[in-house]
Amino acid sequence: MFKSAGLVARFDKREAIKLAEDLDNYLKTQGLEVYAENTLAEKMKTKETAVTLEKMRTDLVITIGGDGTILRTCVSLPKPEPPILAVNMGVRGFLAEVEPKQALTAVDKCLKGEFTIEKCMKLSATADHIKFPDALNEVFVSTDVPAKILYARILKNGEPILNCQADGLMVATQTGSTGYSLSAGGPVLDPDVDAFVLTPVCALSVFHPIVFPAESNLTIEVVRPKKILVVIDGHHRRIVSSKFLSLTITRSKYETSFIRFRENFYHRLKSRLLFASGGKA
Repeated sequence: MFKSAGLVARFDKREAIKLAEDLDNYLKTQGLEVYAENTLAEKMKTKETAVTLEKMRTDLVITIGGDGTILRTCVSLPKPEPPILAVNMGVRGFLAEVEPKQALTAVDKCLKGEFTIEKCMKLSATADHIKFPDALNEVFVSTDVPAKILYARILKNGEPILNCQADGLMVATQTGSTGYSLSAGGPVLDPDVDAFVLTPVCALSVFHPIVFPAESNLTIEVVRPKKILVVIDGHHRRIVSSKFLSLTITRSKYETSFIRFRENFYHRLKSRLLFASGGKA
């Protein structure tokens, strides 16, 4: 099923680089072509083809790190994205599937086809003819200066629905509803709920998060200031300025595919995020 694999890992942990070397060697013994992200390849002792994430066109991508590693990978990979096997070497690793000691076994299962695919919705964002990378987690909008209020008008399918004043606004997918949006007071969206959520950050007035159908066309018209910061999944950042600032967010035609074995969404939610208190359920 898989003839080539790409390796992506965090650079600040020697354990992650060592595991990438082990996986590189093992994948090659199984007859796969192996590519490593260029910065990772420089730190590895093994010899393999180095490519940037933007040019990594493989049948499978293996990430070694936390959710941050996964998100920066998904932001940059060519579209459509290949399936991702995520090995957890982060703090929580909510999106990851296996621990490092299970990595080689997980690769074996992948090569035998003993897995399922979890497809996750992404968001497409455009502003003043600028097309941003698709977001797996969220699109975040704020002023270009910290602690300055964003005044905006929200439209759904071209119809005005509310005005808001807040430090920032974010639009999060089901996947992203467990991240920054949750920390800002947003709800957790079940993956089977075909929707995304608009969550304010430190709103001046009573403004609770709103859940919209996934096929909605959401527009954020910025009244002031005339310069904003747009952040995609915490990695891609861009300042946008215009006399008439408008950001449009819709469902992307692309998805992110995660390789899963036995764990499901609520198991990860309970064990790694919301209820990870050490007690029995």
